[in-house]
Amino acid sequence: MSEADQQMQARLQAIADGVDGTFGLVVEDLAGEHAFAVNSGRHFTQASCIKTPILMEVLKQAHEGKFALTDRVRVEQQDKTTGSGVLFELGNGSVELSIEDLCVLMILLSDNTATNLLIDRVGMENVTATMESIGCGQTVLRRRMMDMAAAARGEENRSTPADAARIMRLLKEGKFVNQAVSDHALAILRKSKSGAIRSTVPLSVPVPFKPGELPGLLTEWALVELPERPYIVIAMGTYNPKTSTDDDLDAAMKLVGKEAYKFFKSVK
Repeated sequence: MSEADQQMQARLQAIADGVDGTFGLVVEDLAGEHAFAVNSGRHFTQASCIKTPILMEVLKQAHEGKFALTDRVRVEQQDKTTGSGVLFELGNGSVELSIEDLCVLMILLSDNTATNLLIDRVGMENVTATMESIGCGQTVLRRRMMDMAAAARGEENRSTPADAARIMRLLKEGKFVNQAVSDHALAILRKSKSGAIRSTVPLSVPVPFKPGELPGLLTEWALVELPERPYIVIAMGTYNPKTSTDDDLDAAMKLVGKEAYKFFKSVK
């Protein structure tokens, strides 16, 4: 590791050490020349970041011909799920959307109703199986969105920074199913939304990403498509709500994003 890389690793370690909780990260370029990690193999509850593997499974099954992305789904009262999103607020049985539209709502607005409809369509166990098949066996979907009973039993949707980085790399390299499916996933993930890491990169630079948030934790999976050197930033953390806030953790994630952008913007 070069001196510059050693200094970068030390800066990222210092950010992680400053979190009042547990913090994991992966920062690496697609060229494979620079890679940094802290707690990359540690398991973290994923909140809405788990919606990226769900998206991938939907696109995979559509490619396999199990359904068409143009197939339409009517949203009934019993389908509605509280939390993030907009479908919960709309009429009962008055909204009919394509599976593609549900995917967009799941990623763009983190819509929990759309997410659960998609989980029911593809099968929870199939999401986990597909992740294992691509070398991401630590990424597991164990419950639907807002299933508080399952959460109370400890059935959380989990992953690691290392798995998340591999997933984003496979998508960028066109190695999830094929180039077209990978590109389709990235196109949806690229849609404009807010995120800690996204906020540290100029708007002119595309960033396919998904953030996640639950009480006591924040997560974000991002691929920064810097033209001269695209790179991945994964950040996952927990905090002690008695002594810290999500703003503190958000600030740490932004520091990681800033360090990554500065490093890869300047590296030759």
